[in-house]
Amino acid sequence: MEARLRSLLDGFPEVKVALVGDFFLDKYLDCDRALSEVSLETGLEAFQVVRVRCYPGAAGTVANNLKALEVGAVYAVGFTGDDGEGYELRRGLQRIGVDVTYLQLHPDLMTPTYIKPMMRELNGQWHELNRLDIKNRHPLPDDVQEQVIASVKALLPQVHAVVVSDQVQERNCGVITDKVREALCELAAKHSDKLFYADSRERIGEFHHFAIKPNRFEAAKAVHGEWHGSVSLKQAAEFGQKLFERNRKPVFVTVGEHGILVFCGDGAWHVPAMPVTGEIDIVGAGDSVTGGVVPALCLGAHPVEAAIIGNLIASITIQQIGVTGTATRWQVLERFRQVADAIVPHPITS
Repeated sequence: MEARLRSLLDGFPEVKVALVGDFFLDKYLDCDRALSEVSLETGLEAFQVVRVRCYPGAAGTVANNLKALEVGAVYAVGFTGDDGEGYELRRGLQRIGVDVTYLQLHPDLMTPTYIKPMMRELNGQWHELNRLDIKNRHPLPDDVQEQVIASVKALLPQVHAVVVSDQVQERNCGVITDKVREALCELAAKHSDKLFYADSRERIGEFHHFAIKPNRFEAAKAVHGEWHGSVSLKQAAEFGQKLFERNRKPVFVTVGEHGILVFCGDGAWHVPAMPVTGEIDIVGAGDSVTGGVVPALCLGAHPVEAAIIGNLIASITIQQIGVTGTATRWQVLERFRQVADAIVPHPITS
C-alpha cells in the first residue's frame, strides 16, 4: 500500500489544475492585550496590533494545499479588486507558485477578505476575536462572468482538472454565479476526459457532471433544500448515495472526526479519519482534503484511494493551530507510516 501511495504522490508534479472560484485574503491581526490603550475619543479599549499576517484564503487555501503537495501547475481563475488586499493576495499566490494570469484585476470590486483579529491575553493564551468580512454584496458584473468562462475554456486543453471553490454564500455575488456554474456544467458534460470537481457552501447540489465534496450538512441541504439540526452518519450516507445517483460522479461526504464517506460506481465506502492527538484546528480541513483528492483522481486513483490521501493530509493540517495548514508529500508518507494499521476502509451497507 505504501508503494501505491508513493507512486501517486510522485505523480503530483505532473498534474495541472484550473482553480476557479472565490479567492479571499486571510488577514490576521495579532494583538497583545498587555499593550492595549484607551481611546481618548471613545473611552474604548484600542487593541494594539503587533504583527500582520496575510495568506491566500478560500480558493487560495486550496491553492496553498495543491502547491505544498507540489502539484505541477495551478491556474487561478477569478478576480481581485485593485486595492491593497488584492495586492497582498496576488503576491501571496505568486509566492507559492500559482499562475495569476487568469485572475482578473477589477477596479470596481473589492478583494474579498477575512480579517481575523487574534488576541494574546495576559496569561499568554491566544484566541480569535470577531472576524471582519469584506465581500461584494451586489451581483458579479457580466463582463467578469464572461471572462471567467472564457478563461476556463482557454485552459481546458492544458489542464487535467477544473476545481471549483464556491465560497460566497450570497447567490450571484461571488465568482460562481448561476451563469458561470451552468457554463461549467456544460463543459463538464462535453469533456468527460477531464476531472470537474466542486466544493460549494450553499449550492453543491446544483453541480451536474461534477465530482463533489460536501460536508454532511451541505449534503443534507442539497437533498432536502433546507436542513436544521444534526446529521447522523447513517443520514449522511443516505444523502451521499442520493447525490451520487443524481449525478453519477464520485461523491466525497466529509464527516469530521469520522473521516469521509465515498460514493462511486462500484459502491459506497467509509474511509475513517486518521487518529491524531493533542490540540486541533479544523479550519481549512476540507480544503486540505481537496488538495489530496484532486491530483490523486487525475492520476487514476480509485476514489477510496483519493479519500485516504485526503484524510492523511487533513490529519496533518488540523494539527497546525491558528492558521490554515498545509502538508508536503514527504509528510504524507510519514503520516501513512505512523497510522497504516488504522487505514481500513469498509463498504457501507444499506
